[in-house]
Amino acid sequence: MNTDPQRYHRHRFPPEIISHAVWLYYRFCLSLRDVEDLLAERGVIVSYEAIRGWCAKFGPEYARKARRRRGQLGDTWFLDEVFVTIQGQRHYLWRAVDQDGDVIDILVQRYRNARAAKRFFRKLLKGQGMEPRRLVTDKLGSYAAAHRSGMPSVVHDTRRWANNLAEVSHQPTRQRERQMRRFKSARQAQRFLSVHGAVRNLFNLGRHRLRASNYRLLRARSFAVWCEVVDA
Repeated sequence: MNTDPQRYHRHRFPPEIISHAVWLYYRFCLSLRDVEDLLAERGVIVSYEAIRGWCAKFGPEYARKARRRRGQLGDTWFLDEVFVTIQGQRHYLWRAVDQDGDVIDILVQRYRNARAAKRFFRKLLKGQGMEPRRLVTDKLGSYAAAHRSGMPSVVHDTRRWANNLAEVSHQPTRQRERQMRRFKSARQAQRFLSVHGAVRNLFNLGRHRLRASNYRLLRARSFAVWCEVVDA
């Protein structure tokens, strides 16, 4: 690996092990102790607390580099919000995906009113640098208010069932939420899900729609991008 020495300075383990542990944690529905056991089976003895530190330090950095390499996503945005309980209080996870099911952005907020929707729209526009061709949401009035003020020229589709793609996109989050025994804070949920979404996008290849040979080619390309992300 042609690794930047400053990034992994003063770490006892080599970059290959650190980046692999981070990849395992965010790519699969594993706990930190599961990752510890997987590494131990390969002869790498490291504590789950060290892996937690690696994920907190390197995960967001890897995600930022992966997002820069992906460029702009699709021109049809599907938006939906789902509630998450954090320390006994209800929060809302706002999520936007494109027509390929790739996560465009997420935002954890306390409310789902018009102000919260406008804030999410601003985050989406800032991150993508462009307006979508089409916006698909449910009939929540907050979306209509944010659409009128933020992107009134964009076609807004609120037909029944049209937003199923965004609703289905919450399933991986629910799986991780159960496995982690709920998120500990809104900040932790935002940080984890941002990295989780970026890693998932990189390996979201639509296996059921591809020939095995094409799938292996795209998977190899995803691994090559990941190596660039962790080495650059």
